[in-house]
Amino acid sequence: MKIELKSKIKKDKYTQYVYDTLDVQESEESIVEVEFNLGDAKNFDWNIGVIYGGSGSGKSTILKRMGQIKEPIFDNEKPLISNFDWLEPKDASFLLTSIGLSSIPTWLRPFRTLSNGEQYRAKVAYLIGKANEGEVVLIDEFTSVVDRDVAKAMSFSMQKYLRRNNKRVIVASCHYDIMEWLTPDWTCSPQKGGALERGQWLRQSRPNIELQVSRVESDTWDLFKKHHYMSDKANKAYMYFLFTWNNKPIAISVIGRQVGQNVGFAFRDSRIVVLPDFQGMGIGSHISNFLGGVFKGMGAKYFTKTIHPALGEYRAKSDKWEATNHNGKIRKDNKSKGDKYMSLQQRASYCYKYVGEPILGYEDIFKPIKEMRENKKKQIKLFIHLTLMM
Repeated sequence: MKIELKSKIKKDKYTQYVYDTLDVQESEESIVEVEFNLGDAKNFDWNIGVIYGGSGSGKSTILKRMGQIKEPIFDNEKPLISNFDWLEPKDASFLLTSIGLSSIPTWLRPFRTLSNGEQYRAKVAYLIGKANEGEVVLIDEFTSVVDRDVAKAMSFSMQKYLRRNNKRVIVASCHYDIMEWLTPDWTCSPQKGGALERGQWLRQSRPNIELQVSRVESDTWDLFKKHHYMSDKANKAYMYFLFTWNNKPIAISVIGRQVGQNVGFAFRDSRIVVLPDFQGMGIGSHISNFLGGVFKGMGAKYFTKTIHPALGEYRAKSDKWEATNHNGKIRKDNKSKGDKYMSLQQRASYCYKYVGEPILGYEDIFKPIKEMRENKKKQIKLFIHLTLMM
């Protein structure tokens, strides 16, 4: 199929300058031809299609021929999650979490206050969640407004949700770096004649990311605290571990000693936060597994407790974690006297102990923070290789 884009050329001194100076033949109209052939997409099942190419190659022109490109409108007086009011609250939270927007504080903020990456994910979640059965969602300029590492994280979380829920999306993008993260079922490039190409990305190995972990001061928590779903407070005496990707801080874990009868040499995960732009790839789960393995390698037990559904459900299904006696039980905690002595909401928590394989070789990051403070050269950065699960 060929699309012709025609427009009349209104002549003036500027167009005449182009004709006279640049040796361009005079014409009454401008004609741009874009070729594509997506007919074969009707002959097989698919979830993700990508139209790609350089700027001005005709990507958006092809996408517009596929149907209406919708733009969600958010009520900036409402919290973000309240804009998904065609769903029940539980289903709305599941949709946002599945698309990689799993920061609970973010759900309670209006759309206008979100970062570019958060706004983009919210738009994608809205379009996909609102789509009727069998409807194809069209997204132009996919990931063009976000950092490239954020684009990879967003692509990865989106493709997981689409395939699990059998949704269909066609995106247009000038960025080739998202392909192995989005793993499209088919691609089309007007610069290559517009023919539909199938399956090559699905045959690629799972993408890897390389994180760096380092022991840091407690004030690093300030970068992450507003994104924690329960409290922005963390004990300064605990151990703080910063995780970076391509020199960008993306996650933090705060670890304290586990106290109680018969627990022995044990630690617990007090806080774990992945910045919203990098959620949806399972980084929090990978970090939790890594730290559990490192502590086990030191001969220590490692416990976790959370009410966050994504992290809790992961541990419930993983053979690396074993439920403790407190798992799933409702406990009523009280605030201290002088703080209105109000009861917190009763919650059933996911309580687990790490039982996976030990990990050796990371002892340096457990040196006393005072020693690291006195000699900055001892701020050890060690690499972690993560293979992401589709």
